Amino acid sequence: MTPDDRARFVRANTEILSPPLVPEVKLHLAHEALPIWQKTEEELGEIGLPPPFWAFAWAGGQALARHVLDHPTLVAGKRVIDLASGSGLVGIAALKVGAASVLAADIDAFSASAIVINADLNGVTMAVTTDDLLAAPPPDADVVLVGDLFYEQSLAGRCYAWLERAQAQGSTVLVGDPGRSYLPKDRLRAIANYSVPVTRDLEDAEIKKTAVWRLA
Repeated sequence: MTPDDRARFVRANTEILSPPLVPEVKLHLAHEALPIWQKTEEELGEIGLPPPFWAFAWAGGQALARHVLDHPTLVAGKRVIDLASGSGLVGIAALKVGAASVLAADIDAFSASAIVINADLNGVTMAVTTDDLLAAPPPDADVVLVGDLFYEQSLAGRCYAWLERAQAQGSTVLVGDPGRSYLPKDRLRAIANYSVPVTRDLEDAEIKKTAVWRLA
């Protein structure tokens, strides 16, 4: 499937909406999880694919984007990595308040297409990669932003080790997370709390209490 094919798929199966907590940003989002998940599998001729994370504004990403928009000095004039970017929400928020550059990283090729489309929709431009950044030393960056990536044990361990290394290299690390199962809370410090409206299709509640965290 070509990038143009993926872009057409994103546009055809989503609507332009604003996440509840971040009305300043518009995204191509899906209304329901199961139909777009099935359509993605049909499009690729595969079953058992992971959810189309790019098609939803997850609680951690919404909280982190809100925090960045409300505290622009965190990213203004700085080089930012939006790790596991999904829809591009957090990176878009960073660019809207003056980030010098954003590298949006997500291993899902559909996500890469959605990020480009969503960035254009919001009048910003960011670099996009589908490389697995966790498989190599962190690139140089002033700030690393991570929304909702601690939902799987092995991934969470890799992610935290990588973030520690990024911090050791001089990056400020901020994590948006509603307390997923594998979030290492004992090694993080909550700096802000948000009540994030979400969909019952994806979550166990209509409002997720979500924090923005720093590495301890």
